[in-house]
Amino acid sequence: MIRDKKAILIRNVFCMLSYAFQSLRHESYARVAREDFDGIEDLLAAILAAGTALHLKRGLHREYVTHAESLPVLRGKLNMPGTIRNRIQAIRKLACEYDELTADNLFNQILKTTLLCLLRTGEVSLRRKTEIKRVLVYFSEISTVDLKTIRWERLQYSRENGSYEMLMNICRLALDGMLPNTEAGPYKLEIFKDAQMAGLYERFIREYYRQEHLGSGRGAEDPLRLDAAGGKEVAWDLTEEPAEEMRALLPKMQTDVTLRRGNKVLIIDAKYYGRTLQENFDRQTLHSGNLYQIFSYVKNEAARCSDEVSGLLLYAKTEEAVTPDVKYKIGGNWIAAKTLDLSVEFDEIRKQLDELIQEYLI
Repeated sequence: MIRDKKAILIRNVFCMLSYAFQSLRHESYARVAREDFDGIEDLLAAILAAGTALHLKRGLHREYVTHAESLPVLRGKLNMPGTIRNRIQAIRKLACEYDELTADNLFNQILKTTLLCLLRTGEVSLRRKTEIKRVLVYFSEISTVDLKTIRWERLQYSRENGSYEMLMNICRLALDGMLPNTEAGPYKLEIFKDAQMAGLYERFIREYYRQEHLGSGRGAEDPLRLDAAGGKEVAWDLTEEPAEEMRALLPKMQTDVTLRRGNKVLIIDAKYYGRTLQENFDRQTLHSGNLYQIFSYVKNEAARCSDEVSGLLLYAKTEEAVTPDVKYKIGGNWIAAKTLDLSVEFDEIRKQLDELIQEYLI
């Protein structure tokens, strides 16, 4: 049984991850989905232990890695300058460059490094550490990696290594400490690091609507549509076409989530901040930048179509006493700010998201 607010939040993190990464719905993670956890680190360790075991059954991802070394016989390509240097130094070996298919690549190195880090934290249960040690036995030939050298945004996924995408994201959350510290004390959502949690929060909302509502509607002629997998680029309402170099200076307007049903459009900007409101002269207001941004999206989108366009700033709830739940009609368009409470049972989160469809798109 889920007993307290902290346990509910941890359970909801898993639910958010399972929407963001559908591979978490594989039967290998069924036990993780049913289990309750006392800490985020233990949850991440359980996911990684199960995911690593699954990849060991399939076979770890292998890549061709280029090696350069001096050998008594030619292997691969001859490195002539290196061979000449060997001759000068009376080394009777050929400088060779060759490619070798190996599991000792960056993806598996990150996986091993993360598992070792989780072994060293007291927040991971002994049971989970046993599971991690069990899979690490098969990583003896895999190197570790310096965490400072990892460029997460440069990791490329293909058909061969696509199954690693979710694991790499879990590793990043664990290594960068992006999820909440669940030490004893006041319940706080500010302790989420905004940058990475914001990415998960945005992806969760988009995937929830895509998986639960896409194509639904009052009839086949009126389905719900999601514009673009990663949000929609809104075009500027230019009344006069500028020169190309001037157009290039305009910033892109990229929505997080754009939902359409019939002639109604809802643009959602997912916001995950430690502090939902800003304070000016002892007065709390919505973040001005957020409001200007969603207003620009709505007005430029509305100017280019005859649809009824609304905009919503959807904040993740923090422990602040005042959380936004407001709605304004500005220039003929609804602009709203609401708060999504992530500390309640997931069915209630689902209800909150479903109600937005009813309010703006029905």
